[in-house]
Amino acid sequence: MDTSKTADVRVNDTFLAPLERPALQWLCRHMPARMTPDILTVIGIIGGIVMAAAYWLCNVNKNFLWIVDLGLVINWYGDSLDGSLARYRRIERFKYGYFVDHTVDITTQTIVFLGLGVSPFVHFNYALLALVGYLHLGILTYIDTAVSGVYKISYGKIGPTEVRVFLIGLNAIFYFTSNPLIHMGRVSILSFDAMVLCVAIAFFLYFLGFTLLRMRELSVQDPPKVNPLQSQSYQPGVSRKVV
Repeated sequence: MDTSKTADVRVNDTFLAPLERPALQWLCRHMPARMTPDILTVIGIIGGIVMAAAYWLCNVNKNFLWIVDLGLVINWYGDSLDGSLARYRRIERFKYGYFVDHTVDITTQTIVFLGLGVSPFVHFNYALLALVGYLHLGILTYIDTAVSGVYKISYGKIGPTEVRVFLIGLNAIFYFTSNPLIHMGRVSILSFDAMVLCVAIAFFLYFLGFTLLRMRELSVQDPPKVNPLQSQSYQPGVSRKVV
């Protein structure tokens, strides 16, 4: 779905954008006429469900990790192309697209992290913590879009596509390596849990840092107002225009 007209500016400056953008344009040019942005949105959801189900099935056989990677590709295809196709064909529905796109994103992200949590690789609590951190970044994006008029899909050059590539790499680690216990004094944690915990902490630190930085910028752009009741020149009974 397209979200470009719900903000004054749409920014995509991720690491992979120079490679991804031409690929999406090529796919849009060769997309069958019967394929619509709404169908692509559904395909993206299906990709997320495939990922979650395959993570769970890894309890039976970890070769299902390859199906997780397939789900990532399906999710990328649907989620990245729905808005691109709408813009390419000039059939954007801005308010509808913005609402559906972000609602679907939140739902799909939740499904995927829950799937990771019921896999044999990561404890459910750590997967939930990572989910909360990732949702914080999403909420931050929506709030910042409303305040600044700029819709930025990345967090420090990292966007949804980079996250998918990271997950493919993480799946490779799950598949090809063991999961030893790490001892840190009296605290012990499995290696895969430690990795996900570090990712969750990074999410929260970025959220905190960006929030403080944006608050500082906005405090300069929108300085405190003087209360007329505390002004010496205030005269009771004299109407004043409130701006």
